Amino acid sequence: MNPKRVTVIGGGPAGMMAAIAAAQAGACVTLCERQAQLGRKLAATGGGRCNLTNTLDVETFMSRFGTEGRFMTGALRRFGRDDLLRQMTEWGVPCAAADGFHYFPVSQRAMDVLQALERQLKKLNVQVRLSTVVSALDLVAGRVCGVVAAGARLPADAVILAAGGAAWPSLGGCGLGYDLAIQAGHEVVEPSPALVGLVTRETWPRLCAGVTLPDVMARIDLPECRKEVWRGVLLFTHAGLSGPLMLDISGPVTRLLRRQEQVPLRLSLFPDLSRETWNTRLAEWRTGRGKKSVRNLLDESLPQSLATAVCEACGIDSAVRASGMTAEARDRLLEWMTALPVTITGSGGMAQAMVTHGGVSLRDIHPATLESRRVSGLYVAGEVMDLDGPCGGYNLQWAFSSGWQAGALAQRGEG
Repeated sequence: MNPKRVTVIGGGPAGMMAAIAAAQAGACVTLCERQAQLGRKLAATGGGRCNLTNTLDVETFMSRFGTEGRFMTGALRRFGRDDLLRQMTEWGVPCAAADGFHYFPVSQRAMDVLQALERQLKKLNVQVRLSTVVSALDLVAGRVCGVVAAGARLPADAVILAAGGAAWPSLGGCGLGYDLAIQAGHEVVEPSPALVGLVTRETWPRLCAGVTLPDVMARIDLPECRKEVWRGVLLFTHAGLSGPLMLDISGPVTRLLRRQEQVPLRLSLFPDLSRETWNTRLAEWRTGRGKKSVRNLLDESLPQSLATAVCEACGIDSAVRASGMTAEARDRLLEWMTALPVTITGSGGMAQAMVTHGGVSLRDIHPATLESRRVSGLYVAGEVMDLDGPCGGYNLQWAFSSGWQAGALAQRGEG
């Protein structure tokens, strides 16, 4: 029997892994990548260190993707964290979770991961076509029969759409995958930036640019959002707020910004200290440490630039002693130390986003196989789908798992 012909659209982590899985299973594989090189986003991820996955069990991992997380069950059980780590070790890229949660290559080099994938593609005789734009799917009677690339028809028995999302256009992000999915009759949920820095209406965060707080809790201060909280590292920037905490909350915030001009947040700079604790502490400052300035007392808990910004925002002169703080100023300070208000007016956009929220709707994709419900022989993998998670190895694990599942099953023709 002639080997099955599988064409993969996209040379990111999902596409490369799909090509490898299909080729390992015996398919004749062609991988089309519109860029002049493979895996440009992969090489840059994690600050060039590549946080591949994390230590969470499957159920908890899926829950971090929200209500649609269970869609990943089949892919994660077919090729989960342990499979990925074992495969990377076999390919010469051992990984470790030095902090007990995030898995990185021991070498701390994303390029080692990319080069390992490229070596496997070469070893398995995958035909890699760089600088090749797939402009259309070849569809006949509800089945995909190939693709149109660089003006020529490339016949195929199965096609895997792993073209990535619109985020990070400087490294290849674009909407090509969405256009191809629409050709096949799929619905595309409007893409928006996720894992991106946020812009504040307030100017005081810019005075603290570069300051990092290791443990902050945040919530969106709207009635329909107040039950959900985020917790993590906060970074102040020249535009507003960033760091893992803001990257994680950015997806829902940017979606809200589509329908309203601003989104209010509340930040708890000390999530383990209650309002009552701070109330008591401020009272003690007034009675027991009244000769010290409020700014100097805040310096004991906050970086100096942030302590100064807090005082200014609360209308407290830097020289005001704790004993001389007015009741009104004290109430404002209490609010800031327990539920600091900030207003988000924008984000870094797709240009700075690490991941895309939105994409090909999951409703028309079989979760057990990742084959299209609309077109036989068409499989979908990775970021092009409407499924994204927070920082911490979630999105790369999903890319690798979905790529492997799509590649293995496309070669078999399972649907």
